[in-house]
Amino acid sequence: MDYGGILLIAIVASITGGTLRNLFLEERPIWLAQPWYFLAILLAVLITIGLRITKPVGKVVLGLDTLGLAVATVSGVQFALDNAAPSYAALILGVLSAVAGGLLRDVLCQVEPVLLHRETIGTACAVGALVYVLIEPTALPNEIVALISGAVIILVRTISIARGWNLPKVK
Repeated sequence: MDYGGILLIAIVASITGGTLRNLFLEERPIWLAQPWYFLAILLAVLITIGLRITKPVGKVVLGLDTLGLAVATVSGVQFALDNAAPSYAALILGVLSAVAGGLLRDVLCQVEPVLLHRETIGTACAVGALVYVLIEPTALPNEIVALISGAVIILVRTISIARGWNLPKVK
């Protein structure tokens, strides 16, 4: 892939989930009003190209990805609820916020999407989003609800990777 392709894939992976969530909620994607988001993406691409590291994904990157999934899911659910989405829609939009960018990245790179065949990325996000939706109406502060939900996502994904758990496949 050339440098332009790398940058395009990075942009698509970074903004797709939140953009789709906002569009479904009839909200303007934040990067339209605050284009400085692209500076962070550009910086990440420049670092990636500059380091030229082409090792397989290790535990550190997998851990950061899991943390990113938790943040994206929780913030997606929170944003949806803050914009008057019903609980079931907030759950779906939280998962969509977390997984859409990676799914589209894999499709554009012509690799089989991890989301569709191994690990429990979507399942972990769905369980965490469900926890958020279920405990959000309680008297707990939003920060605690977010931490609990994020911890559930991290726990489910970490255990599923460590134990090799996957959802059953259709034969």
